Amino acid sequence: MIYRNATIQDIPQIETLQKRYHVSFINEEEKKHGFVTTLFTTEQLRELIELEDGISLACDGDKVVAYAMAGSWQFWSKWPLFQHMIADLPNTEYLGQALTTENSYQYGPVCIDMDYRGQGVLQDLFAYSARQMNKRYRLLITFINHVNERSYKAHTNKVGMDVIKNFTFNGNNYYELGYDTARAVSDEQTGNPS
Repeated sequence: MIYRNATIQDIPQIETLQKRYHVSFINEEEKKHGFVTTLFTTEQLRELIELEDGISLACDGDKVVAYAMAGSWQFWSKWPLFQHMIADLPNTEYLGQALTTENSYQYGPVCIDMDYRGQGVLQDLFAYSARQMNKRYRLLITFINHVNERSYKAHTNKVGMDVIKNFTFNGNNYYELGYDTARAVSDEQTGNPS
């Protein structure tokens, strides 16, 4: 498996993967296995790649089998849910410090092809993404819908994210989670598995 940052040429494969696992395109049975809720346009993907260098990929040869997105709060600020989270940053503490748009960034969504799940791809992709973002930010912040139990278990049990708090937005309940990106850098330097 190859882990790398996305380029513009990867956009068609990213779009195919996100559509295959988007909540609006899968049935109730498939939702039990995890889903993504944000459907990015080609222009938004281009911006995330060119301005944020914020899409990490897992590739099996030339095939994109997973992606993890990450970016500054400024990038995410066009969406109402993120506007809500940004407004609440000063009220949110993680690892002993109040969150700001300067000391934290937003991670996710992440999407992994069903054929590659349960093989360590999430852990390796997450660690790769966190190491990339550690160059700019120490604190990773994300959210997971309470109904997405698979994603919650994967991110808390497999990659070690901490639940910071719960919040409600637009009638949905979410976990807000955090992670210290320095852990991923330290693990790489010491050879510990992520």
